[in-house]
Amino acid sequence: MNKPKMAAEKSASRVLMLLSQLERLNEEPKVSDNDAIRQTTGKILHLIQTQEKTRNEVASKSSGGMEIILSSLENTQDLQTTLNILAILNELLTVGGGRRTGVFVSKGGTAVLLQLLVSSSKDPPANEELMLHIHSLLGKVGLKDRKFGVKARLNGALNATLNLVKHNLQNYKLLLPCLQVLRVYSSNLVNAVSLGKSGALEIMFEIIGPFSKKSTTLLKYVMCVCFLCMCSSGMNARRAVDTGYLPTLLAIYQDWHRNDTRHRHVVIRKSILGCIKNLTNIKLGRKAFIDANGMRILYNTSTECLSVRTLDPLVNTSSLIMRKCFPKNRLPLPTIKSVFHHPLPHIPAGGPVAQLYNQPPGGKTHSQLNLETDFIIHVCYAPQNDDIETDINKLRPIQMNTRPFDELRAYEYFCKKCIISISKRPEGTADPDLVCSLGSLVLDAGVNGGSADGPQDEGGEQAVLEVPDTAALLPLHDPDLYLEIVKSTRSVPAYTEVAYPDYFGHVALNLREPILERVYGVQRTKIFQDIERLIHPSDILDKVVYDLDNQSCPVIDNGESLKFNSKFESGNLRKAIQVRKFEYDLILNSDINSNHYHQWFYFEVGNMRPGVRYRFNIINCEKSNSQFNYGMQVLMYSVQDAINGSPHWVRTGSDICYYKNNFSRSSIAAGGQKGKSYFTLTFTVTFQHKDDVCYFAYHYPYTYSMLKMHLQKLSALRTAQIYYRQDDLCETLGGNSCPLLTITAMPGSSSNDHISQFRSRPVVFLSARVHPGETNSSWVMKGTLEYLMSCSPQAQRLRESYIFKIIPILNPDGVINGNHRCSLSGEDLNRQWQNPNAELHPTIYHAKSLLQYLRATGRTPLVFCDYHGHSRKKNVFMYGCSIKETVWQTNVNTSTCELHEDLGYRTLPKLLSQMAPAFSLSSCSFVVERSKETTARVVVWREIGVQRSYTMESTLCGCDQGKYKGLQIGTSELEEMGAQFCLALLRLRRFTSPLELHNHNSHLLDTENDLIDTRSIPNITSPTTYVLEEDEPAFLEEVDYSAESNDENDPDLEPDLQDNHALPDPNSDSEFSRQDSLN
Repeated sequence: MNKPKMAAEKSASRVLMLLSQLERLNEEPKVSDNDAIRQTTGKILHLIQTQEKTRNEVASKSSGGMEIILSSLENTQDLQTTLNILAILNELLTVGGGRRTGVFVSKGGTAVLLQLLVSSSKDPPANEELMLHIHSLLGKVGLKDRKFGVKARLNGALNATLNLVKHNLQNYKLLLPCLQVLRVYSSNLVNAVSLGKSGALEIMFEIIGPFSKKSTTLLKYVMCVCFLCMCSSGMNARRAVDTGYLPTLLAIYQDWHRNDTRHRHVVIRKSILGCIKNLTNIKLGRKAFIDANGMRILYNTSTECLSVRTLDPLVNTSSLIMRKCFPKNRLPLPTIKSVFHHPLPHIPAGGPVAQLYNQPPGGKTHSQLNLETDFIIHVCYAPQNDDIETDINKLRPIQMNTRPFDELRAYEYFCKKCIISISKRPEGTADPDLVCSLGSLVLDAGVNGGSADGPQDEGGEQAVLEVPDTAALLPLHDPDLYLEIVKSTRSVPAYTEVAYPDYFGHVALNLREPILERVYGVQRTKIFQDIERLIHPSDILDKVVYDLDNQSCPVIDNGESLKFNSKFESGNLRKAIQVRKFEYDLILNSDINSNHYHQWFYFEVGNMRPGVRYRFNIINCEKSNSQFNYGMQVLMYSVQDAINGSPHWVRTGSDICYYKNNFSRSSIAAGGQKGKSYFTLTFTVTFQHKDDVCYFAYHYPYTYSMLKMHLQKLSALRTAQIYYRQDDLCETLGGNSCPLLTITAMPGSSSNDHISQFRSRPVVFLSARVHPGETNSSWVMKGTLEYLMSCSPQAQRLRESYIFKIIPILNPDGVINGNHRCSLSGEDLNRQWQNPNAELHPTIYHAKSLLQYLRATGRTPLVFCDYHGHSRKKNVFMYGCSIKETVWQTNVNTSTCELHEDLGYRTLPKLLSQMAPAFSLSSCSFVVERSKETTARVVVWREIGVQRSYTMESTLCGCDQGKYKGLQIGTSELEEMGAQFCLALLRLRRFTSPLELHNHNSHLLDTENDLIDTRSIPNITSPTTYVLEEDEPAFLEEVDYSAESNDENDPDLEPDLQDNHALPDPNSDSEFSRQDSLN
């Protein structure tokens, strides 16, 4: 170290004079000067201990005092002088330590201390007072020096401290600062591995003992060192398990649990659990935990803690350990493939269906499961989104002619016929009162009783049902017509039954259903009930009561079991297992020709007892989180209530939560990722009526047959002013038609002016239900269609402004067969728009071809909107496409790119935010992502050239803003959204007029500010959707809500090694909180 020079001062204080004297002594050291140096440092120590001003003068950068003190410490060989200087430094860094410690580190003080430690340890026994001072200082400095771990390792200080601990196990005074330093050493992963190899764990376990009120602080640091060493690598964890430390930790935890009756040492108990948790990150540790009866021990101790809220950290950590060690199970199915199969015209090589067909037959697919991994490492990565497109060329719209115009001429039929038939007026007129009632259902009307023959019951006898007369309430619903239409609907299972809710119809409630307030501890309670299955296996019935894989599955009608059924249109329930007397595990069917996409459910339940709490667990859900964790409830329809005059789907269920379970997914079903688990949706229902039949659904069902019934009723309601035509766009793989609607206003006459105005109307292209499980999109579409066919003046002006091309259901086969996301090809149709296959994806192929024809004939749609549903966010919002907003979310240098973009794509969302109470502009995004380049929104924007190309997402849950804040969304709100979309299009027409565009858009869009605001959006975490990092507020109960914890990594890979990690505070109840709050 260079000898520092004191700055000359006109009037030096006494301490500065002493520092100057000490500097001169350092420059010309003599043996006879040892006493002078000793006296000088003693005087400086006395001044520092008595005067705060003196401390500031010594520690100030301008005085050079810190350099002089460190230089003296580096050069002196005198023990007393060394102790004096260490005492000076201790005083400086204890009071006002933050700033002064930073100065100390910047002057190289850490290296001086480490070198002094190593040199003083070479000739044992080391001076106890000297070691005490050195480690006290290192414990303070290590928390501030970001390179402390590396410096300690390079100077050889790790073993010096460890050996000191080893030889002073009974010297608690010296042991405590040494353990503090070991804790800081261990925060560096490389150091933790090295300490483990050097026997640190063995030494720590010599200190750990049974419950004692003495030296509790010492034990905190011991457990912290153990925690960090075990967390660092599988080698350390395996060494601890092989030595038998896991049963020891369980016994120690039990002892502390029994004796800490006043809960004054929760931190120590939690740190013990933290060590157990790290040991169970390896397969060997999980086995040792089970062998040591750890499940029962933690279960019993946790249940005793449930009544004390302050012990929640112990309960939460215990539940995580037990869930992790719960033996991985396979779903009780012969195969994860769908029960139903539909032959395809051809199977594309390398596609998901080809991969499915190449799987081994039967249940052998489960043998590919990697049920156990060797070591689980938790590494927190900064949220990034590499999915945003950064290639400017790919962002620029390119109008591609993928098909010759001669081939596109076939689609002239869907457009030219509109012109030809304008002279043909519809025969007859509809009831004007009925037409005007569309979109404004009467909720208060009474229901007249009636009777009709319903479907046959299970016994084969004709059951007579008192069918409610819903005609006054539902002008578009006709039960008899629905039955006729169902007969022509083709399903893969060849359904012959009709669900009562689809037959009776649904009348929207005239009351609001609030978002369910989550009961604290509900998920933890459900997890503990699941763990009880392993601890008390004799209490489990495990009786199969419904099984599509075994059509002859016996149902014992002894009055003790519920009866299930899902063999009707859009139904989905594969298997029901009675676990306890009033608890059932339910398994959903995969999408046809697929082995995953389990989310949509729709099934019937009968033979229930009124007033009894039934628990239902859907155990093979796949999404990592759900709005069921944030207030969403399932839908239930009671046949008895419908007969009594209340034909409603109602939100129901209590104790609802969604969490990861112990059923493993195969790597094929998980997209190649190993170690993934399924998730459980659990809810509890109390039935009100005896001998009732109830239906449960993921969301309000809307079947394909219901659409055809509604369209037939709508067609009958058209007036002379409405042009309405229904064509079949194509036939699906399952042999069902895909309706294409054309709606506009009839021209005033056959005059050239009227015909010209008719032909100049811009086209609006709407579609919905490409994903069958997103039934809310059909209800929004229903609201749009009913408004377009209504007789209001606004609706007439809307028809006079546009020609609407509408495909209400893009995936009829998926809707009919109860799929959640795919068509019969086993593929997501909304990922096929870039290159659809005419045989496998006929609806997408012909819809895109129709759009290409419109573009080729100069009729490019003004607006394209695809209606969807969103399972993880609230409100209704839009995704659009913008080059600028995409580029601004990346590191691309926009100053070098000439980006010219009309900002009109923001007009429609802005209008909706002003008009529709459920719509949220802040949730909208106009970023183009790589994973979405094959979706309808992006392909229509890029290839067809539609600037206003959108996906409109409607929540499955409810709203957190506006008029409906705190309420779950219902069919009336969804239909209202569809109608408001029409009104927004009417206003949009004014802003898209060439003469009015410049004058009227300025007040509607603060364009630059709106765009700039999007640049401050928080981190994007979802790889496929533009979702904010904190989509939902955190709950107090931090127990694996996202359920993405414990995803096993490659056991042979170590995590990225960093110099220092933020250390858990052994004196805080929140220690290890980061490790226990699972991602």
